[in-house]
Parts: sequence; C-alpha cells; structure tokens
Amino acid sequence: MSKIDHSLFNADHHALEKEYEVCPECGSELVMKHSKNGPFLGCASYPQCHYIRALTQHDNHDIKVLDDSPCPECGEPLVIRNGRYGMFIGCTGYPQCHYIAHDEQDDEAEQAVDCPKCQKGSLTKRKNKYGKFFYSCDRYPQCKYSLNQQPVAHRCPACDWGVMLQKQRAGKAVLQCPQKACQHKIESESE
Repeated sequence: MSKIDHSLFNADHHALEKEYEVCPECGSELVMKHSKNGPFLGCASYPQCHYIRALTQHDNHDIKVLDDSPCPECGEPLVIRNGRYGMFIGCTGYPQCHYIAHDEQDDEAEQAVDCPKCQKGSLTKRKNKYGKFFYSCDRYPQCKYSLNQQPVAHRCPACDWGVMLQKQRAGKAVLQCPQKACQHKIESESE
C-alpha cells in the first residue's frame, strides 16, 4: 500500500509541475501580474529578469481584401481589418499609406459652426475612444472648447453666446444655451 501512496505523490507532484509556464530567458516560473493596461505574464525572478508576455494579442489581422475598391490616396486595394478598437477599412499599402475610411463622411454636410470661444476655428464632429460623438474646435490645442451635443449657429438671445445646443425635450426640438450661467431655452421652429 505504501507503494500506491508513493505513486500518487509522484503523480500529484508531476501535475503541480505542469501548472505553470517557464520563463524562456532564465527558466523561472511565469506568474500573472497586473498593470493599468491589464493582466500579463511576467517572470517571478523580476527585477533580475525582465521577461514579460501579453495574455491577449491585439494584432491587426485582415478579414477581407476589397479588390474592387482602390485607395483614394495611393490606388492600392482597400482591406477590412480587425484592430485594437474594432473593425475598420484601411489601405493594404500600410505602413507607406495611412488611409482609413471613416463613417462620418456622410455627416460632413452638417452646417459649419464657428467656435464661439476663439472665434477663429470651427466646431467639428469627432468620436472618442468609446464611440461617442462630441464637437470641438479644430484649432486644438490652441483652443480647447468642446461640446457633447450638436451645436447650432444661433446666438443666445439672453447672453449673446455664439452657439446653442440642439436638444429634444418632451418630443419637441429645443435650442439651449451651453453656458452654465445662462442655460436659456428656446423652442425651435418646426421645419
């Protein structure tokens, strides 16, 4: 019976030995560590050994080459890629050509609104890293004015600010002053 117990000990010891990976640089155990960018594998012998490996890969891989769609900048075919922030259409000539197709091209017909703060730039529609839209001055970083709702080129009758925000209140279109001190509201005219 002691022979069986001894073999179970060897089997358990062998199973424990296989539960961790070995550092390819120094042979120590790789352990899971955490940083502001997420978890990763790092050598347990840190700081003597600086080996790290990402747990997830953010490689841009091609999904489909669009042979019938040439790049407007260089003429190479466009490709659908899956990148770090999701799918996008880019040029196959990357890194020589940095063209990326944007969905906002249809929205460019929106009325251009001058920046009320610097009075030199105009407010342009942009998308943050979470996919939400905002409007900011195209003279950034000289002018850091930005709005979360769509601006309209209409002077506020109460404070004379250069733009108002287009909002919906109780199913009605409303223009509201973006200035915190004012917040004046006007029901917009029906079109």
